[in-house]
Amino acid sequence: MSTARHTQSADLLDPPRRSPDLDVRDLEKRTRLMRIVTRLIAVSDLGCREIARRAGLPAQKVSDLLAGRLEHLSVDELQILHRTIDPHPTAH
Repeated sequence: MSTARHTQSADLLDPPRRSPDLDVRDLEKRTRLMRIVTRLIAVSDLGCREIARRAGLPAQKVSDLLAGRLEHLSVDELQILHRTIDPHPTAH
C-alpha cells in the first residue's frame, strides 16, 4: 500500500477542521460561562428544576451542567441560564 493511498483514506475518516481556533474559543467561552452559572446556581434560592423551567430548558441540561458535562450545553443555552439566574448582571 502506498503512503498516498493511506493518507487519503485517513483524510476521509478525519477531515480537517475549517478553523480549530473557533473550537478552542467556543470551549473557553462555554467553560467561563459554566463556572459563572454553576456559582450562581449554588447561591440561588431557586432549585435546579425551577431554574430550568424559567430558562425554558429541560432539567437534564441543568443536571448535566452541574455534573460538569459541558459538551451537552451550547453557548446559547448557558447564556439563557445566566440571564435566568442573574437578570441584572454586574459589569466585571
